[in-house]
Amino acid sequence: MKNYFIDELYEEDIVKITEALTELGFKGSIEGIFYLPVPPNLLQPEQLDHHDACGPYFMALETMPGALKMELLVRARNKMRCSCVCYANKEQRNHMINYLDDFLKDLGIVI
Repeated sequence: MKNYFIDELYEEDIVKITEALTELGFKGSIEGIFYLPVPPNLLQPEQLDHHDACGPYFMALETMPGALKMELLVRARNKMRCSCVCYANKEQRNHMINYLDDFLKDLGIVI
């Protein structure tokens, strides 16, 4: 699995991140898992075609003691297995990494 991993975070930072992600409505059904939505304008052609049946699309972010791990796999909310579930292309990957970095910066968390 390809991931974007940020470590050496303080526990109070993890709490702040968890609270902010929950406020945004990104909390998943499993503790410590959050769903970061992939913007519609960045979806790949097949993801756009499958959006009604499979979407919306997201990347999973896991909080753990002192670290964050974002999978670089674009997942579909309504289907686990489909050809539209695939690794992020360059634009999706760069956008989501920048989104997470900016999100942390906005919370005052220096990485």
